[in-house]
Amino acid sequence: MHFSFNFKPAMLSLAVFTALSSAAYAGDNDDMEHLTIFGADGAVNDIPGSAHVISQDDLEKFDFTDIMRTLTSVPGVYVLEEDGYGLRPNIGMRGTGQNRSEKVTIMEDGVLAAPAPYSAPSAYYFPTVGRMQQIEVLKGTSSAMYGPRTTGGVVNMLSRQIPEEALAGQLNLSAGEDGYGKVHGFVGGSGENIATLFEVFRYQADGFKDINHSNAETGFVKNDILAKVLVHSDNAAKYYQELEFKVKYSDEDSDETYMGLKQTDFDSNPYTRYSASQLDNMSTEHKQFQINHHIKLSDRFTLGTSAYYNDFSRNWYKTSKVNGDSLGSGGIDAAAAFDNASSDENSITVDIKANSRAYLSKGIQTTLDADFRDHQIKFGARYHEDEMDRFQWVDKYLLDATFTMTQTSAGAPGTDSNRVDSAKAIALFVHDEYTIGDFIINAGLRYEDMTIERHDWGKSDTGRSLSPSHKENNVDVLLPSLAVSYRVNDELIVLGGIQKGFAPPAPGNEATDNEESINYELGLRYNQSSFNGEALLFISDYDNMHGNCTASQGCNDDNIGNQYNAGEVEVSGLEVKAGYEFSAKNITIPVDLTYTHTQTEFQNDFTSQLETWGNVAKGDELPYVPENQLQFTVGVVGDNWSSNLLVRYMAEIRTVAGQGNASQADSIDSRTVVDFSTHYELSNNQKVTLNIDNLLDEDYVSTKTHGSIMVGKPRSFTLGYKYSF
Repeated sequence: MHFSFNFKPAMLSLAVFTALSSAAYAGDNDDMEHLTIFGADGAVNDIPGSAHVISQDDLEKFDFTDIMRTLTSVPGVYVLEEDGYGLRPNIGMRGTGQNRSEKVTIMEDGVLAAPAPYSAPSAYYFPTVGRMQQIEVLKGTSSAMYGPRTTGGVVNMLSRQIPEEALAGQLNLSAGEDGYGKVHGFVGGSGENIATLFEVFRYQADGFKDINHSNAETGFVKNDILAKVLVHSDNAAKYYQELEFKVKYSDEDSDETYMGLKQTDFDSNPYTRYSASQLDNMSTEHKQFQINHHIKLSDRFTLGTSAYYNDFSRNWYKTSKVNGDSLGSGGIDAAAAFDNASSDENSITVDIKANSRAYLSKGIQTTLDADFRDHQIKFGARYHEDEMDRFQWVDKYLLDATFTMTQTSAGAPGTDSNRVDSAKAIALFVHDEYTIGDFIINAGLRYEDMTIERHDWGKSDTGRSLSPSHKENNVDVLLPSLAVSYRVNDELIVLGGIQKGFAPPAPGNEATDNEESINYELGLRYNQSSFNGEALLFISDYDNMHGNCTASQGCNDDNIGNQYNAGEVEVSGLEVKAGYEFSAKNITIPVDLTYTHTQTEFQNDFTSQLETWGNVAKGDELPYVPENQLQFTVGVVGDNWSSNLLVRYMAEIRTVAGQGNASQADSIDSRTVVDFSTHYELSNNQKVTLNIDNLLDEDYVSTKTHGSIMVGKPRSFTLGYKYSF
């Protein structure tokens, strides 16, 4: 064990029935409502679908910087770990694919956060969860307002809001094992008509893996800087208005790889990497500009508008082939054999692909809220453009008997992949919440009109001087939804709904149909005194499900970019959420339970080159969807201290579509991971914390999607100090 903090260059009990944080939005006029899903009144209990808020207090219990560890407290959400730190999240909902969160709508402050959410939805950038003040999760019928992907659901992260005080701030320092360190600080305040905020978040680690026969690093450094300026009119103005400017910058330097281990090497030491991965590195840069405007037109009408611009670039320089074989078809075997051979082994060749991509996403959206007493109506519109520019190359190396890599040839940029995928989209929606006595009826209609294109110059026209090949998909779709909730009494609510789910085809796949489904849910909520609970049955009946062939899914070069139509698929399950707070003298004991049961089935035969699907037969189960997952949290809270224990269980999952009992090669064993945290207040404005992730030091497989085995993060200790003013 070692503790260090060397700077390098540069729930979790869910508050299902609670309101939004009182500090969520400054002002007295319900400002910036359009940035949230549930609004400042936090009427989560009346949402006719699966609706959850992770409050600031919930986020601070375990102080996670990994969004995937944060979201496991929400039923119906599946996460697929990869690097152990959550640098590239894989999130799915209600049976949707988890790969790079491509089937889930991700937002920050009400706007789309993925680098290119229409043309390239795989989220190689994800907002830093450690600086978020609140997280909203919505699944089911009401999520249709937040496309373009509406089958699973939406995650909206609310960044830190400007303090209401004249001056306020916080400094949060942490240090831990494997060189982990975090510096998080913010300062801001509100004047008579202007308010400002400045926030810095930096975290890093040396990594928990060692590379065979090499001193190369396996850690990361991430920086995140946020600034906001808010100008507003006098509260007594006839038309109260606010104008907020948000600027954000982030970057990352991480020595991550797609190269995992063979089973025998994993059994010997799961926290190693093959020497062929010693140069693998991801570097990213993200810039965001957002302007939010709010105007209160009258007591009944408010208009919220956001314009946004996201510029993201990344280069994942990582091993793609060993001795001419891709990782999924023999490359891992060659890398493992070389590391395990005697020192007089000759050499192997290693291809390292520079996965250089530039993303752009921009648009403007507006929502009009109209209060017609029994009818609460929202009218929304969005114009959006995005693109992904791939300009990639491959460098070749020789890995010799001394385990030294020497470059033998340098690839020219654009000679591996040289194309632009782009999209333009117009989205319109109307949503009516109609109250009749104890019934609340929610009816919605969303319209999407999009053009998705690919311009491909091939591997020889690196100057892009000739006319590229061109493929285009024009898609327009109407997405209706209907949901009803009925208040049986003050404690019990029954709810149900039906919705059409949708995901657009990927660029370059003109023959691919839309992904479409009909989604149903039925359940109840109960809230009395110290107890709250929710149980929901859901069914997603797909007319057609997409499978996207990517390197992160283990696909080889010839098939990357292909999209497959799986046809009819049925996903069904049960989501349960319950919490209770015991009281005894001067302490309280909150407990929280989250449980999800899921069943999946392909309804027809088909053939694909997708590693996790392969040749599918009717009746096969989907891969990477656990039948059962459960999380239990218990806390003990005193006057100036608290402790929390989190137990997370995931049942065995298959890694390849199939039926019956899966072999060891095609499955991941069940696992139970325990996290612990404790907090002690030194004074009203000072606190110390101890967090232990993976308390029992469970060795477990996180994924096999790259044609090899990746390991989860081992036990790690972190000490923290927080000062607020």
